[in-house]
Amino acid sequence: MGNVIEFQGVSKKFETLTIDNVDLQIKEGYTTGFIGPNGSGKSTMIKLMMNLLQPDKGKVSVFGKNYASHEKEIKNRIGFVYDSNIFYQSLNLKEISKIVAPAYKAWDDQQFNQYVNQFELPLNKSLKNFSKGMKMKASIAIALSHHAELIIMDEPTSGLDPTFRRELLDIFQGIMVNEGRSIFFSTHTTSDLERFADYIVLVDKGKILLNQRIDELQERYVVVKGSTDLLDRDTEAHFIDIERSQGVFQALSKDAEEVQKVFEDHVVIEKASLDEIMYYMKSAQRSKVNS
Repeated sequence: MGNVIEFQGVSKKFETLTIDNVDLQIKEGYTTGFIGPNGSGKSTMIKLMMNLLQPDKGKVSVFGKNYASHEKEIKNRIGFVYDSNIFYQSLNLKEISKIVAPAYKAWDDQQFNQYVNQFELPLNKSLKNFSKGMKMKASIAIALSHHAELIIMDEPTSGLDPTFRRELLDIFQGIMVNEGRSIFFSTHTTSDLERFADYIVLVDKGKILLNQRIDELQERYVVVKGSTDLLDRDTEAHFIDIERSQGVFQALSKDAEEVQKVFEDHVVIEKASLDEIMYYMKSAQRSKVNS
């Protein structure tokens, strides 16, 4: 399988954020989690993927095609869930489905009604009376109802209770297993990704810090804890970033075997969580910028 999304040398400049010469490949047929702190560029990159923003330079392709020549075809094949509701607040779901359906060749009323029932959404109540979680469920129902090959979501579990979040992830997992679609979603809830994603992309300040299979991350990345007496120029080279406090250090490494050889039993070595990987890599990137 090839890449479902590609950035080639993509740049976009704003007053508070610069995306500079970004190369990014998202694998077709997999679930990719997109993580990074607020203001890191996640939403901007998603808007570039959706052609809601155009790059200042570089190329964005989806399904191997560019938006300039194939916008209608590309958008027909994408289901999009945005972090804020994009539908008319005064309309109800029945009215919205009638407006949305003609835009998609493969719109499936039966599937839409199935999701509406499953998510316990009222068809005849206007969206302005929906809670944030209900609005997100409505966006997800619409995105899943035209047999999209690629589902792009910006914070899809935002505002959802833990029970429904789990149900939603089960739905996405079923879609991947049974239909082999591609899913790309940003989230702050890294526990969702640890359970569900195949790949992780980490972004900070408009730069891609990481694009890797999650099983490789879980296997290779470790947090190491020990006395600062163990640190010197040579031993520090084994770490991505180091925190020191009151005679002890805590650090991130991406080579568990090598760290074990160097420090033997003088340190504690623990598997790194996604949150820890994100924290230390972000810290290392900012130290590099400031140095």
